[in-house]
Amino acid sequence: MKYAVIRTGGKQYRVSEGDVVRIEKLDGEVGEMITMDDVLFVGGDGEAKIGAPLVANAKVTGEIVDQLRAKKVIVFKKKRRKSYSRQQGHRQYQTALKIIGIEA
Repeated sequence: MKYAVIRTGGKQYRVSEGDVVRIEKLDGEVGEMITMDDVLFVGGDGEAKIGAPLVANAKVTGEIVDQLRAKKVIVFKKKRRKSYSRQQGHRQYQTALKIIGIEA
């Protein structure tokens, strides 16, 4: 089974064909095709291509399945005996991406 390691949104993801991954928000409508050129590694089927830092002529294509938001993260600050406390919530925007193909 062929897989790749891609870089997007300052993070790295290991993806295979058919996977649905949640990544940092990308601009685009649902159903739109996205091509990513930041491919760091391609492996599977007994062979591996390691980039330095990117694999030449490699790309991963995917289809936007959904534009959504992650679960809420609570940020809570407190200082003892000072009557100080702050609470804040945050929900990160995400894109659900279905991996269609890996080319190396």
